[in-house]
Amino acid sequence: MKRINFKMPKSFVILLLIFFQLQLTAQQSSIEGRWDLTMNMNGRMAPSWLEVRHSGTNGYIGRFVADGGSARPISKVNFKEGKMSFHIPAQWEVTDKELSLDAVLGADDKLVGTMTSTRGDVFTWVGVRAPKLWRDKTPIWGKPVTLFNGKDLAGWEAMGKNQWVVEDGILKSPKSGANIRTTKTFDDFKLHIEFRYPKGSNSGVYLRGRYEIQIEDSKGMEPLSIYLGGIYGFIDPWLNLAKDAGEWQSYDVTLVGRMLTLAVNGQTVIFKQEIPGITGGAIDSNEGAPGPIMMQGDHGPIEYRNILITLPK
Repeated sequence: MKRINFKMPKSFVILLLIFFQLQLTAQQSSIEGRWDLTMNMNGRMAPSWLEVRHSGTNGYIGRFVADGGSARPISKVNFKEGKMSFHIPAQWEVTDKELSLDAVLGADDKLVGTMTSTRGDVFTWVGVRAPKLWRDKTPIWGKPVTLFNGKDLAGWEAMGKNQWVVEDGILKSPKSGANIRTTKTFDDFKLHIEFRYPKGSNSGVYLRGRYEIQIEDSKGMEPLSIYLGGIYGFIDPWLNLAKDAGEWQSYDVTLVGRMLTLAVNGQTVIFKQEIPGITGGAIDSNEGAPGPIMMQGDHGPIEYRNILITLPK
């Protein structure tokens, strides 16, 4: 039998390579990005967040935020033929078991899947693409408005059994209990807020109820996102400017879309940094909607005063 030597035209080979590259790019773009997740945890709708990005030519890595805790790295995200899965170690749970997620990417560009907790509980969830929240104009700011009148809890509501009280112009949580939030919601804003904690205590200010600026007795610690002035689990401040416990301190925040600038005790420590997604303890994962100012009251005693907000005109 005569052997036929078939030589593929060079132009055809180039077209074939382009086709396969486009196929790979299409597959990558179908799962890559940030996702706002909502978990059904036995009837409680809990917010979570996921980021997937490619690593090399055909690998995927990511980050995951559960309904509590901080952002956790994902060393490998499996994705093939519309199916995604990954597993990560426990964070605060005392166990050597891992948390795992599985999902299918539907034609409607939603992720639908299950999460198996480190305790073995299985929860269903749905994920939608997180909004960019990009602003193409710089706000023109109005005048500051007082959010806390120094007399009572008007304009505020506890998110559970209330332990918050007002004394001598100070909003106090004398013991661990419920978080507290404004009854009004906000989009872009500037916020001034002052706080004081006893030794060893911990709290946080949630912007739009979704992005926590950490408050913790952490003077002398490294400037990390888990300490005072950090966006919890995401953004480290340049400096840790925490004062001694028992002293009044302040945050001055500018939030426009996802872009955050933060001054701690009068000095800028974060300048126009993007907040990637919700932090643990967020009220929901609906990042495109306005949200409240919320303060954490479940990690120890905390006091607040002089809470002012400035909105765009």
